[in-house]
Formats: sequence, structure tokens, C-alpha cells
Amino acid sequence: MQWFPPTRRTEPGAPAHTSRPGPAEGTGPLTEAITGLDEALAAVDAFDQALVGGLLRPGPDQAAALAEFAQAVAGSPLAAGAAEAAEKAAAGAAAEDHLVVLAAGRTALLGSVHDALVARVEELTGRPHDGDTAPASAGPQAANLLAAARSWLADLARAGWRGIDHDVVAGSAQIVSAMLPDPSLRRLATLLDGFAAELAASCPGAALDHVPVRRWADLWSRAMLLTLPGATGTPAVAAVTGRLLPLGVDVHEHATAAQAQVHAVLEPADGTPPRLVRAGVAVPKPDTVVGAGVWQLLRPHMSLLAAIGEGRSMDITDMPLTAEGDLIWSDEHARPGEPADAFATARVALPAATAPATAPLDRHPARIAVPVFLEGYTVRRTGPQAAPADTPGEAPAESDGDRPGGDVLTFTVAGQPLVVDTDRIPVAGPLTPEAVEASGACIGLLRWDAGTFGVQPLAVETTVRKKAVAIHAGGWVGGTADKTGARAEKAAADAVVVLRERAGRLLRK
Repeated sequence: MQWFPPTRRTEPGAPAHTSRPGPAEGTGPLTEAITGLDEALAAVDAFDQALVGGLLRPGPDQAAALAEFAQAVAGSPLAAGAAEAAEKAAAGAAAEDHLVVLAAGRTALLGSVHDALVARVEELTGRPHDGDTAPASAGPQAANLLAAARSWLADLARAGWRGIDHDVVAGSAQIVSAMLPDPSLRRLATLLDGFAAELAASCPGAALDHVPVRRWADLWSRAMLLTLPGATGTPAVAAVTGRLLPLGVDVHEHATAAQAQVHAVLEPADGTPPRLVRAGVAVPKPDTVVGAGVWQLLRPHMSLLAAIGEGRSMDITDMPLTAEGDLIWSDEHARPGEPADAFATARVALPAATAPATAPLDRHPARIAVPVFLEGYTVRRTGPQAAPADTPGEAPAESDGDRPGGDVLTFTVAGQPLVVDTDRIPVAGPLTPEAVEASGACIGLLRWDAGTFGVQPLAVETTVRKKAVAIHAGGWVGGTADKTGARAEKAAADAVVVLRERAGRLLRK
């Protein structure tokens, strides 16, 4: 099945985790209420609110919230530990081990929400998945650094988001510096570094007008679990050979980094069923390089991007692939293949592709990004939608997706509306909300945010000057004749040359 009826979008003032359809809307596979979903998210919200004021001297409201949280995991293997940890935290006596248990319980609740939502999507699409991931192999790690990171995170929880100051946040600096040289700790170090930078920019917490409650709790709980020995082990990989058919490029751009993640269908050479895979490249960048300029930095690191720019497939040989569907890209294992049209791939190969498994720590509703193909829909634009006060948000590292007010673009498929997340369309490509609005077919990522399913467009088919054309979010990956994009590329190239010269001078000194 190639169409995906949505759940409703969050109404103004509605709870962020509401998933029931409104009275004027129909009921479909993605709009039907999921038993226990609202309750699980309410328990997570309760714990997150307890972190706002801190666990050093919790008040009665925080104690009640912690008790509600412990009750939510009462039927799980964490029941006894969570009950004890919640009791200790409510008394202001939580040790680091208790906080680890609370972080694990929170992660388990969000994991259950993730699994329920993915099961609903799989039920509709009929797309199977590979099952559970293989356990990661854990190498030796510096236990003292993990303990130091855990101690800092415990201090954050005791201070609370309203109690953070520069002295508390600065406690991570030496830990991060010591972790970065160790490849096995770099994942945690990067998370701690970014988290600390965000907290430092928000100090003092007592003066904040708005606390990104869900986002910071996501970052805190994920980091806390990554301090456990073996949590950041090397994922199991297998070598694959076959033809890689790109579907689209998801671009992420921040002030100091940029990432391109390619979603594709892999047709294995051994004749096994096709499978959904991802290939990504990330690079640091100066904050002066923006928009289409990021391709100057990304393009040299992955030949796949050049192939996408030429509209070609890639033939890969013995390329490492994790159980979670991530290709560990190496240009030595790839060469350009025959021409391949993304929409032909979406129509023919995507429906039969097997979905990858999800790693345990990645089981979070905001991590859902399922490639889908939509056509035969009608498009409408509705009035402004107020942003919820605090939403489940995006990836665990970007999970407070406060949506700005404004027009909402909606695809209506089989009589049901599916919200289009135009805010995720990157400026580093030719795809625009206007092109999406005029489209008749769309390749996108099905996501779940603020209690609703929505689609992030990666490419659309539309009509320009009476001609059918395909417009891709990664359409400028191989270069562009567009005036705006070309100017951004030239500015980026000039900036990179200057920075390399300056870096060379510093190294010579």
C-alpha cells in the first residue's frame, strides 16, 4: 500500500501527546487511538516536569509526579528499582544509581510508544522489518570518565533546569576534553558537549521564559544511559553487495555542523528481498557557510552524493551495513551505476522493501522516519496553528519541536488529512513549500510529532510551464545553475579557502 492516512494535527491548546481524531475527521489506521499511548506519555511528562525544579529539594508536586512515573513501569522488570528510585528522589536522597534507573524507565516508556507507533505503520503498509538488532560488541572504556560524566549529569538533575548556572554547566568541560580523544567515548562526548553548550546559552535557568522540558529530559536521559559500560559498543555489521537506488536526501544544518542522510532501497546481489537503508555524511562547518553552500563541504566525502546529482544508482561491493540499516560508507566499495529515477524506485521497489530493525537506545517516537510514497492526493492550506507549549518534538537530541504559527499544508489521501511538515524542507535545495503545494506525487518520510503523524517531503512531482518535473530536496547536491544556490556555493567555496589558509598558518606556527 502506497498511501498513508494520518492522525490529526494537534489543535491549539491540546496536550502534545493527544492522538485521538477530532470530531470533524474520519477514523483510519493511523488515527485510531492506541491503547496506553496517552498514559505512557503522561507518565513521561510527569517525570520531565519533576526535573524542571530539580531533585535536590523536591516539592509535593514533584513527589506526586515521581510516584506517577513509578506506577507507569510497575508491570515491567524495572518495577522494584523504579519504585525505590522514585521514593528516594521524592525525598531528595537519590544517588546516581537511582537516577540511572529513572532514566532507564523513561527510555523504556518512550520505547514502548515507539514500538506501538511503528507497529501501526507496519500494519498499514505491510512492510516487514528485520526483527531485533544484534547486541553491540563493547570494547574497553575508561570507567573513570564514564563515572565523571554520570556524576555531572546527576548534579544537573539535582539542580533542575530552573537551577542551572554557569558553574554547574562548566563541570562538563574537562570531562568532554578527556573523552574526545577516545573513539569509544566520542559519541557520549559529543552529546555532552552539545548539551552543555545549550545549557550554557540558557543560563541562568531561573530567568528562562520557556524551558524546553522534553528536549532537555531526552538529552539528559540518553546521556545518562550512555555512561553505562558497554552502552556505546560497536554495532554488529555485515558486508552487502548489490544495487543502491536512492530515494531522497534529508539535510540537517546547524551553526557548526551539517549532515546529509540519504534514504535508499538496496537490491542485494544474492536475490534476497530489497531492504531500506541509509547512508550519511556529517562535517563540521563555519557558521558563515549556509544554505546550498553546505554541499561544498559534504560533496567531497561521499561519492553517493555525486551519483544522486547525476540521477544514477550506485553499485556497492562488500559495503559494511549495520543491523539498523546504516551503511558505513566507503567510496572504495562503491561505483556509479545505471541511471535511476527516484520516483520509479518509490513506485516499484519501495513497497516490497524490508524495514531495518531499531537499536534499543534509538527506540523513541521522534526517531520514526519511514520512507513513503504518496500520490493521488489533494492539497489544501489551512489557517494558523498555534504551537503547543512543549511537544514531544524531534530526535532525542532535537526533540522540542515548537512549531511556529502559520499556514498548515495538508495532503488529503483517501478522504483523510496528512499534515505536511514544510519546516523540514532544507534551504540547501530547490524544493519549496510552493512546489509541494502544487505537487501530484511525493516521496517523503513519515514522522510522528506532537501527537500526530505527518510527512516530511524529500521530492515531489509537479508541473512547471506545462511540463512534468521532479523537484528534490537534494537537487543541488551535484551543483546548480540557480542564481541563489550558485551564489551560496561560491560564497562557501571562498570561505572554505580562507579558513584553510588561516588553519595552515596556525599549524605552521
